[in-house]
Amino acid sequence: MKITEIRTYLMHAGAPNLRKWAADGSFGTQSFSKNLTGTRNWLFVKIFTDEGITGIGECSGWPRVIETAVKDLSRLLVGEDPTHIERLWQKMHIGMMGHGLTGTVGAGAINGIDMALWDIKGKALGVPVWNLLGGKVRDRIRIYAHANTPEVALSLKERGITAFKMGGVSNPVRKFGQLREAVGDEMDIAIDLHGPPWLTPADAVQVCRELEQFRPMWVEDPVSPDNLEGFRRIRQHSSVPLAAGERQAMIFGERELIEDELVDVIQPDTGRAGGITQMKKIAAMAEAHHIMMAPHSGSLGPVAEYAALHILAAIPNGLILERIEDDWEGREKTIVPHPKQTDGFIPVPDAPGLGCDIDEEFVAQFPSEANVSVPVTEASGSYQPGTFNEHVYVQTRLRRGVYFPKS
Repeated sequence: MKITEIRTYLMHAGAPNLRKWAADGSFGTQSFSKNLTGTRNWLFVKIFTDEGITGIGECSGWPRVIETAVKDLSRLLVGEDPTHIERLWQKMHIGMMGHGLTGTVGAGAINGIDMALWDIKGKALGVPVWNLLGGKVRDRIRIYAHANTPEVALSLKERGITAFKMGGVSNPVRKFGQLREAVGDEMDIAIDLHGPPWLTPADAVQVCRELEQFRPMWVEDPVSPDNLEGFRRIRQHSSVPLAAGERQAMIFGERELIEDELVDVIQPDTGRAGGITQMKKIAAMAEAHHIMMAPHSGSLGPVAEYAALHILAAIPNGLILERIEDDWEGREKTIVPHPKQTDGFIPVPDAPGLGCDIDEEFVAQFPSEANVSVPVTEASGSYQPGTFNEHVYVQTRLRRGVYFPKS
C-alpha cells in the first residue's frame, strides 16, 4: 500500500457559547459572517492510498498556518507505505529541522498526518486504534465540561457530569468558592489560571495556597508555561495538584514538566502534540513519574476528540478528557458518527481505525476567515483596570485585598 495524496480541509468553527465557556465572559473579540464569533479554526487532514483506504486526522496549533506546513510535508510522504508510522514520523521531523526546533505549528502539521496514518493502519488490519496501542484498559472515558457560573455548573450536574473546569484569570479564589458551594463536594472542579495576563510566581503561589481549602482537581497553568522555575516555586509552597502541557509539543516539549515532576497532570493537546505516536510516548514518560494524563481538547474539533478516546482507552494513567459539552451545534454535523456522553462518560469506539469521518460538504460551508485575535475583552476584567490596551504577557495583580480575599 502506498500514499497517493494528502488533502486538507480547513473550516471556521463556531465559538462556544460565551456564557458557558470557561474564560472570563468572552471568547475572541471579532465577529464574522454566518453568525460565527471568534477565530477558532479546525483543520482536518485526509490521506489517500492506492488500495482505496483513507485516513483522517486533525491539526491544531495555528490551523491556517499549519495547512501550508501539511502541504509542504506531503511531498515527503507520497509514494511511502503508510503503515510504517514511526519511520514516517521521524522523516517528517527531520524534514522540518532545518527551519529550527519544531514548535506547535510544526508538531501540529505532523500531528494530523500521524493521526491519519494510525487510522489507515487500523482500517487495513480491521481493528480500532486502541487495539494497535496495546488494547483497552477501560471501556469508557470520563469527561469534564466547562462552567464559569453556578447556574451552568448545576446544569452539568443535572446531566450526570461529575467534573468541570472553570476559568480563573479574574477573581479566581472567590469564584471557586462560589462554585464549590453551589455543587457541593461530590463534583470535581479544576481551575485554569491561563493568561493573558499570566500570574507572576509570587501571585500564583498565593492563589494556589488560597485554593487549597476548596480541594481542586488541579490548578492549571498557574504561571506562563515557559516559566519552569515558577512551577518549581509553586511546588515548594503549595500542595494543590498542578497541571500543564497543552502549549508544548512532542516528548521534547513536555520532558521537563514530567522528568522534574513539576505537574501531577500532564495535558498534551491532542491536535498539536505531534500525533498519536507522541501522545503514547508522553503517557509512558508520565507513567514512570506517577503523573496522570488528561489531554487538552477544549478548542479542538471532533476528530481530535476521537483520537483522545483511543489514547485514553489504552494507557493506564489516563485520567479524564476535556470536553465543551455545550459547544457549537455544527460540531455534531462535522463528524460521523458524533460521540455522545452518558452520565459523564463517552464509550470507547469499536470500529476499525479511529471509527469516524468528516462530512466534507458541511465543512466546505464554513471557509476560514481569520485565525488570530486578542483572546479576551476589556470587560472580562482579566487585566488590571486601565491596562487592557497594553496587552502584556505577565502582570502583577493589584488591589490585592480584593484579588486575594480572606479565607
